[in-house]
Amino acid sequence: MTLYFDPGPVLGEDREAFRGRWEDRLWPNVPGPFYGGETDTCRTGRISAPQHVLYGGEHLTEYVYRQPRTPAEVARLVEAADCDPFLGYGCDGDAHWTPEAVREWWRDRGRITQYLSEHDWDGIDWARQELRAAVRDYESYIAGGLAMDLRIYLYWLEEGRSPAPDDQLPQL
Repeated sequence: MTLYFDPGPVLGEDREAFRGRWEDRLWPNVPGPFYGGETDTCRTGRISAPQHVLYGGEHLTEYVYRQPRTPAEVARLVEAADCDPFLGYGCDGDAHWTPEAVREWWRDRGRITQYLSEHDWDGIDWARQELRAAVRDYESYIAGGLAMDLRIYLYWLEEGRSPAPDDQLPQL
């Protein structure tokens, strides 16, 4: 079983790169501690954290489509946040997500898959960032491992700790 990775202890001074406001987060952000809000699309987020960041919203700002699970992945997301001149990334999602909100996000995931399938990704000249591959990765994640990751995150929110192998995970 994958454990929930609490990024708080490894962030330290890097927390300063995360000045985004919860109220500004984009709806495609996956529930978890990190999110993108009013970021500037300088096309740097995916360069720093290609397994975690995509672009969306009206101005194609950056959002987190996969939460980091290791200190190295947190470091890549810190780099993405640090490169954002608007400092629109946040890392306080654990203080805002509730089990009910996570379940609601999961119920509405069809909105994200619809957005991903209908958006003109080919019309964006960002081929070097492999956007189409990232979109497919996000779609696969929603269809596959995201449900388990969210159940583990629900456990973290409800119990304040990672689940042990014999713990019963909450349902989405």
